[in-house]
Amino acid sequence: MQINNESTNVILPPKTIGIIGGGQLGRMMAIAARYMGYRVVVLDPTAHSPAAQVADQQIVASYDNMDAIKDLTDISDVVTYEFENVDLKAAAYIEQQGKLPQGAYALEITQNREKEKELMKELALPVPRFSIVKNSQECKKALKTISFPAVIKTCRGGYDGKGQVKLTSEKDIPHALVFAEQNDHCIIEQWITFDKEISIVFTRSQSGDITFFPIAENYHKDHILFQTTVPALVSEHVYKKGVDAAATLAEKMNIVGTFAIEMFVQGDEIYLNEMAPRPHNSGHYSIEACSVSQFTQHINAVCGLPLKDVTLLQQATMINVLGEDLDGVLKALPTLGNGFVHLYGKDTVKPKRKMGHITFTAETLAELIEYTSRFKEATQ
Repeated sequence: MQINNESTNVILPPKTIGIIGGGQLGRMMAIAARYMGYRVVVLDPTAHSPAAQVADQQIVASYDNMDAIKDLTDISDVVTYEFENVDLKAAAYIEQQGKLPQGAYALEITQNREKEKELMKELALPVPRFSIVKNSQECKKALKTISFPAVIKTCRGGYDGKGQVKLTSEKDIPHALVFAEQNDHCIIEQWITFDKEISIVFTRSQSGDITFFPIAENYHKDHILFQTTVPALVSEHVYKKGVDAAATLAEKMNIVGTFAIEMFVQGDEIYLNEMAPRPHNSGHYSIEACSVSQFTQHINAVCGLPLKDVTLLQQATMINVLGEDLDGVLKALPTLGNGFVHLYGKDTVKPKRKMGHITFTAETLAELIEYTSRFKEATQ
């Protein structure tokens, strides 16, 4: 697919922004847009989705329903998306109508781990050693060239630890062979023993201007992001490498809107992991901790407006609220003086499902640690 190089098209309030996807990212995009005076219409197969609760209108249909996609495009002056697994045929149609400034190319790349890694490799960016396999025989051959530990992942789909298996030793080879045979198109990567994981979230305008949010340091539990703290404790060398790598990808992919790249830090080296062509869980802290949020900046970009300067106002920690945490969090709310609570309005509570997040801000790291420790104790 071709990268969209059309000139900037300015969309002013009260025109309509269409959002593909009705989850929490769409919800926070919609809130930012509504604050600015835009109308919002959401396409999602689930009625009364989190984003639809704060939108003007919802189209209830599957993401690949072309009649619904055409309706969304007709109603909207500009269209964006809250997740990367948008149907490419649908994205191409909206782009052809001149209403998808982000284009379909970023989706095409980020939907496929092979294309992601090959692009990074082409740009000489640091990535773990990897091999692409399409059956058990190719998998067996590839594992002879990659040392353990390693990880095998599906090339398409998968999130929060789903669609992947860690391979710690030769004893795990049978599991890998079965996984490869079942999933057809997989990537095997060298496992990186890292000091920390960071996220680089940035926004790029239609004219090519780019602003970076403070680099975030992530902590996971059971392969799901649990906590993000800014600013990340990284060296100037790591900071520069990360920002330079992100800028290289942004330019090559002609990114428009907010975009995130996860990276591993090993000493003074970085390794790029995965990309997300939209606002990211690890950027939620920006709502309270920055001069502009990742969501407002995203709306500015897709609507052709100038980007705001990004300043970190206070240090911050964002903690995800999963289904199993919700009762404890609600119990702690009456005593929670320093946290900003965001619940997403999801009707069904499930273990490991992201139900909301809480952001703590403070002048010092010591205060931040005190606030988050007190919160964790209160929710037990």
